[in-house]
Amino acid sequence: MRLNFTVTYQSFLRRYRRGGLPLPGFKDSKQKQMAYNGSRGIGFGPTPPVVKNLLIINGLIFLAQYVFQGRDIQLEYWGALWGIGTGNFKGWQLVTYQFMHGGIFHIAFNMLTLWMFGTTLENFWGGKRFLFFYIVCGIFAGVAQLIMENEGVALGASGSIMGLMAAYAYLFPNTELIVMPLPIPIKAKILVPLIMAYDLFGGIGPRGGDNIAHWAHLGGALSGIIIVLIWNKSNRKTLY
Repeated sequence: MRLNFTVTYQSFLRRYRRGGLPLPGFKDSKQKQMAYNGSRGIGFGPTPPVVKNLLIINGLIFLAQYVFQGRDIQLEYWGALWGIGTGNFKGWQLVTYQFMHGGIFHIAFNMLTLWMFGTTLENFWGGKRFLFFYIVCGIFAGVAQLIMENEGVALGASGSIMGLMAAYAYLFPNTELIVMPLPIPIKAKILVPLIMAYDLFGGIGPRGGDNIAHWAHLGGALSGIIIVLIWNKSNRKTLY
């Protein structure tokens, strides 16, 4: 599924400036200012270091896939996530598959979404917590895919990114997102569950030619929600 997101922060900023939106987990004013800077708009300000390095790593690995494919060497054989029934599954694939992609549009969409949502979340959490969240969501996304589909192969950062989107919808639920070509903004707390519902129906009743790893998307989103709930279990009211 191809979605283009634009984020508007008018309501978020109005509440923040009035002092009506406490931000959880900040120990000092510098950290709060980092989150405020990151929330002013997607694509504004410098890209934080972990997101920047993830973009670079994914780009380099995609380039390596292209180069080695021209030499009849399939990196996907070692790095993609192979179903248990294929006989080619290896434990490390639960991490490596997150950095491999199946085509230019696949990686372009995933990296755009990583940059858009990941920038705000890294500024909000800090680099170490953000990286932990990103990798763990990807691992649980892979586990969900393995459980629900015994055959086949999966690759891509979509599971991790669905975790980011789910966390974003929980932390900033009233942020308005514009999904092209729809002309009206949709709040994050509505849009992300709609995407999850699409993946649920797509996983239960896949159509011919559907090569989307729906169960990985759902696994990433659910693990992201669970992690955020655990992190904020003592301070939930400050998330809205």
